[in-house]
Amino acid sequence: MTTAATLLFSGKTHVTSGHDGAARSGDGSLDIKLAQPHPAAENLFAAAWSACYLGALGLAAAQRKIKLPSEPSVETTIDLNNAGGAFFLRARLDVSVPGIDRAIAQELIEAAHGICPYSKAVHGNIEVTTTLA
Repeated sequence: MTTAATLLFSGKTHVTSGHDGAARSGDGSLDIKLAQPHPAAENLFAAAWSACYLGALGLAAAQRKIKLPSEPSVETTIDLNNAGGAFFLRARLDVSVPGIDRAIAQELIEAAHGICPYSKAVHGNIEVTTTLA
């Protein structure tokens, strides 16, 4: 079954490799030199997921009518692994929600995974550990 969807945003980048490798977004908001020997896709993925996750965390708080007294933060680590010639990812999100009761903060960080499209995309596909800092 297909439901009608409203397009909220499209991200478009142009990425080049080599000595002068770079990632640039069509709207000019992203312009990153990609260090060699590889473009560290894990860093880019971590940054994108973190930004999305923080938005989802704010939405989870708003849905529960919780005012966050200060800005939350997340440190995301994406590990590229190899076992028997097969590559796979693991992720760790260390989330800080200052000024909020730990039980409520834990509820919010879990709810954010149900909202964040990146979290939904990887659900069941990679090992994800989320820790309240």
